[in-house]
Formats: sequence, structure tokens, C-alpha cells
Amino acid sequence: MELRQLRYFVAIVDHGSLSRAALVLHVAQPALTQQLRQLEEELGAQLLHRSAHGVVSTDAGKIFYEHAQAILKQVADARSAVVQSTTRPSGSVTLGLPHSISGALALPILSSARARYPEITLQLTEEISGSLTEQLKSGRLNLAVLFDEVPAGHFISTPLVEEDLMFICRAGSPFAPGAASLTLAEALASTLILPARQHGVRPLVERVAQGAGLVPGSILEINSLAILRSALLADLGATLLPVAPLQADIERGAMAAWPVHGPAVTRHVTLCASRNIPLTNAAAAIGKLVREITEELCANSAWPGARLIGP
Repeated sequence: MELRQLRYFVAIVDHGSLSRAALVLHVAQPALTQQLRQLEEELGAQLLHRSAHGVVSTDAGKIFYEHAQAILKQVADARSAVVQSTTRPSGSVTLGLPHSISGALALPILSSARARYPEITLQLTEEISGSLTEQLKSGRLNLAVLFDEVPAGHFISTPLVEEDLMFICRAGSPFAPGAASLTLAEALASTLILPARQHGVRPLVERVAQGAGLVPGSILEINSLAILRSALLADLGATLLPVAPLQADIERGAMAAWPVHGPAVTRHVTLCASRNIPLTNAAAAIGKLVREITEELCANSAWPGARLIGP
């Protein structure tokens, strides 16, 4: 198996056609077809379904595509690590952010990276935390911001902040508590709008509830933060989330947030890198930048509800 075969295969999938991929790669289509056939013969599996309208990945092709992307990225990272200097890091860095964190971190990181490291191409990926974990394991991400569920042993982790989950609902909602705070039991008795179990918030809420001998009541599952926000504004229920992703609505008075106690629900936010894949100088520089920006945001109270826990 050759690297060029991986590049050819990824290009065919990305462009959805052998002819378009051949044009982009500046390779004759018969040669491209031959390389694809040799790759399929070596793997002993058909990778693509071919038709007059283009190509579509088979199940085996979808699996191989993810591995091919990860391998090509690691090769590019290795090349960058050799040629770049420590004083002027350059190259491509991919950072994964969970949906509920990106509102606080994404723009400050992009702005600072562009100003401080103009030779680094920073790519931000916004995904659910479970997906980010798998992408970091496979090498498709250089760095990722994850939560308490970080698998032990897989990653090098740097603690960033601790966040309290708050009880949040539409301002003036019947779900609003009558006091300045409420117990977790009272929060769980409401109709809660929460992500599905593959998201970091949901297993955290259930774990803390179970530890307190509590059982959540009615739950409306919504995985999209945008749709969850719309459901809150439509007064379909309340939620348990950090303040940051809904801060704009809270500040303009459309929503309100209350502390939860007895017990509180708190999550730890961590910057993670693969233990098996060395960081390039560029990726290390972005990791340091993430920590610095986190400290600045907390010092300026620009990350509501977050408290520094890292060094």
C-alpha cells in the first residue's frame, strides 16, 4: 500500500467522481482507476460503488476513508515538524471544540492565533464530545477540548476550567423556581431538555443524580444546541447546562439561570492531545495559546461560570 493510493482514494471520495479527482490530481483517469483497483485487491474489499453519476463509498470504504485521512494528516504533520522552527511555528493544526464550549473559546482562539501565528493554518472542528474523542484517538485532530469522560491512558490532558451546570429556562416560565437557587431533586422534577447520552452533559447529570439517589423525570432529547435554545425559548422545558452557550439570551433577559445545589453538578474542561502521536511545534503553540486564552477569559469574567483549575 502506497501513500499515493491513499491520496488518490481520499480525492475520489471527496470529489465524488473518478474523472473530477483525476483532474484535480493531474493524473490520467485510467491510471487512477488502476491504482484504486490495486488498493481494493490488496485490502480484499470493494471500497466504492461506481455508477454513471459518480462514486459512493461502501461500508468498507467509509471505514478506510477515515483511516486514510488520519494517516495522511500524520504524514503532513511529520513533514511540518521537521521543517518548522520553534520560533516561527508553521503548518496546519486541527482543534476540536464541543458545541457547548465553542461559543466561549472559538473566536478568541481564532483571533489570537491569526495575530500571533500567521504561518499556522488553524482549523476548528465543532462536534459532540464523543466524536471528538474518537477523532483525537485516530489522529484526525491534533488537540481537543474534552470533559470529565476523558479515557484514562489515551491522552495527555491539561486541566483548563471547572464549570457549574445551571438550571436555565425562559424568563417568566412556569418552570422557573421560586427561590434564588434550587436543589438537584427539584431540577430533575421539571421537564428537562437535554442532549442524548453520547454528549458530555447528559452522562454527567445522570452520574451525579445516581450518586445522590435521584432519578431524572421527563426528558426531551435534543442534540443540536441551536434547536435546544429554540425549545427553551418556546417554553417546552428547562435545561441543565453551563451558562456560556446561552449567555447572550440571559444577558438580554430572554432566559434566566439559577444555581443548583444538594448536590451541585460540575464538569471539568480539559485540553487533550494524543499520547501516541507527537505534537508538532505548531500544535504545541496552539495548545499553549488555548491555555493562555482560558486564563484571560476567566480573569476578565468573559467565560461565565468557569473557574481555573489548571497550572
